Amino acid sequence: MAVDGTAVDGTAGRVTRRRRRTRANLLDAAFSVFAAKGFGHVSIEEICERAGYTRGAFYSNFTGLDELFFALYTERAELIAEQVAGALAQDGPDLDVPAAVDRVTEVLLLDRDWLLVKTDFLVHAARDPEVARALLEHRARLRRAVEDRLARAQGHTELPAALTDARGAAHAVVAAYDGVTTQLLLDRDVTAARAWLKQLLTALLSPDNSRHRKGRSPWMPTSSSSERDSRASSRPTN
Repeated sequence: MAVDGTAVDGTAGRVTRRRRRTRANLLDAAFSVFAAKGFGHVSIEEICERAGYTRGAFYSNFTGLDELFFALYTERAELIAEQVAGALAQDGPDLDVPAAVDRVTEVLLLDRDWLLVKTDFLVHAARDPEVARALLEHRARLRRAVEDRLARAQGHTELPAALTDARGAAHAVVAAYDGVTTQLLLDRDVTAARAWLKQLLTALLSPDNSRHRKGRSPWMPTSSSSERDSRASSRPTN
């Protein structure tokens, strides 16, 4: 027995597992309630009722709705970043753009409920600098997952020179995702959203073959205007 009367060893392990299960159930219930009603319109009682727990169980895991909401967003955002990284890691050094786009699209457009919760968190972060910093860090993780994969593809897979580097390409991918998800929230057409996101990401990451020069490495800068003028002046005239 511990000093406070709590059993240790096996019993403590069971208590820890039970507490983790309680926390997970509260997060699942909160996800459903937040998606249905919005962050500013949800009470602790509603979440407890949905999860089947008392307020005491809630407060043994969270100090309040803000902490719960942040924990929920963190859990889901980190899962998506991991899934995107996993989807992009299935190729070798070469990046199969169409296949990678298909896999990433399936991960990013999980469901409309998540997009509602994510948008609520964005609005919350816009009014709270501390929450905004946390949101920016989680968004950066998603961008880094894309950036790291594109950086590995350099020298192996031709990518658009207009994107200049892996970091710029990653920002463009996340921006395309943001735009498509906004449309999805309004028209609720998941099929169209998937098609649009695939088209946008494919266009962003596919090289412009009309401008491709044989032997040029991906994202290598084109020759300067002075170099082009010099070559032009050295050509023989008729």
